[in-house]
Amino acid sequence: MGEPVLVSVVALDPVLEAGIRSTLSACPEIALTTAAGEPRVVVMTVDQVSPSELDALRSVREAPSQPEVVLVASRLAPGDALHALAAGARGLLRRCEADAARLTRAALAAARGDCTLPPDLLDRLLKHAEAGGAGTGGSSPSWAGASLDDRERSVLRLVADGHETNEIARRLCYSPRTVTSVVHDITRRFRLRNRAHAVAYALRTGLL
Repeated sequence: MGEPVLVSVVALDPVLEAGIRSTLSACPEIALTTAAGEPRVVVMTVDQVSPSELDALRSVREAPSQPEVVLVASRLAPGDALHALAAGARGLLRRCEADAARLTRAALAAARGDCTLPPDLLDRLLKHAEAGGAGTGGSSPSWAGASLDDRERSVLRLVADGHETNEIARRLCYSPRTVTSVVHDITRRFRLRNRAHAVAYALRTGLL
């Protein structure tokens, strides 16, 4: 077993922050720290995903250690999810669903570079995209005329659901190397930063 993942918790409510820290402290794979301690993952808890919260998320991502962010929100609509992912969030959870198992899974997935979304929210995003209503400011020109093949779409949907490479390989009967190659090809082809960026823009532009 390797070194535990350094995680910090940010919340306006000190009682809520203490509760989340207590929940995460039960996981031996996580070591809690402060934001000043250069965490690998920051768990941010907010009431809503408004411009000020998105600015705070970007500020956390721009810290010297560039930690990944898991955003826990009281309200999380499909549009909020797209904006949060585009701002750099690695994982999204509703506060009412943020139990110990989901919190630790999301934090550890973020540390691995994987993106986690609530399954029902992902389904709503996909339906919204298929209906042509996923745009939140227009499609990026680099996606004009682009498409994903069935294999790429299947892999990216499982990435969005928070599955790591080996799990995706088992579910789709591919080798881990094939899964890694598919994700790399998507990010390189569309000049995206990482898996979370790929999921956000694929949903935004209706490719998923």
